[in-house]
Amino acid sequence: MKLALRAAACAALALMLSGQAPPPPAGAPRTPPPGYQDVYAGKKRLLVIADLSTGNQSAHMAVSHAVSVIEQIGRESGAYVTFIRTDMDWVTKGETWGKFDYAKGGPKQARGKNLDYFDAVLFYTNGDTTLSPQQKQDLLDYIAKDGKGFIGIHTATATAVNWPEYGEMLGGVFDNHPWMITDAKIIVERPDFPAMKALKTGMVFKDEHYQMKMAPYSRDKVDVLARIDTGSVNLTAPMVHRTDGDFPVAWIKSYGQGRVFYTGLGHTDASWDDPRVRSMVLEAVKWTINGGEKPVPHGMK
Repeated sequence: MKLALRAAACAALALMLSGQAPPPPAGAPRTPPPGYQDVYAGKKRLLVIADLSTGNQSAHMAVSHAVSVIEQIGRESGAYVTFIRTDMDWVTKGETWGKFDYAKGGPKQARGKNLDYFDAVLFYTNGDTTLSPQQKQDLLDYIAKDGKGFIGIHTATATAVNWPEYGEMLGGVFDNHPWMITDAKIIVERPDFPAMKALKTGMVFKDEHYQMKMAPYSRDKVDVLARIDTGSVNLTAPMVHRTDGDFPVAWIKSYGQGRVFYTGLGHTDASWDDPRVRSMVLEAVKWTINGGEKPVPHGMK
């Protein structure tokens, strides 16, 4: 027994001299060594998913600049810290681990984060995604039951179009962009909402403006913040399918206990250099995280 204790003491001393902390006793809660505590504890946290792997690989190159801006404005304002992922691994309420040596049970096992760590999730995504059925349910529950936030940017409405519940949660599904990249004036319908404070009716935005399918988009379900002024675009363009003149630029909505924001802006690098877009997205993230004014669906104003 004495020899075993002496050996253990020697091993612990060797670890200390090498700069490594000895492992905790079996069953003891694991605490990080000095300097490795969670530096984001107490801060609002945004999970950004920039995953185009199942969608168009060349049409949305601005996603890199977009997520860098989203991270930057969060830090500069102090409103939130951003975690950027180009995969869907953390969109789950289950355990996450690394891969290969870092997988659970591996020689360097490393545990990752999951949705429970974040206050809101942002999708700049495209295509059907790699989400499993359980991950899909976890995301919906995270918003509807946990009361968390979701932000969709540009191609988020062209994401998971074969998953109807996602479209219902987000509030719309992409049809097409009839005018490609063009200048269009906007009409601000909710000038009182914080995300609209830098936007004014009559302003021009050059972007790839989207058209939503007739369903699930509905003004009975979404609170449109701004829409395109149809007098500034060609309504006879071949791909224009809507006859109601309703081409939203941004909206908010409730989903269960959670809050959802979407904007179709953000296709180009220049969009993300526009202070009006930066202001809109910053205020939108703050709203989805912190709450505030509840969405009030309404007709066209």
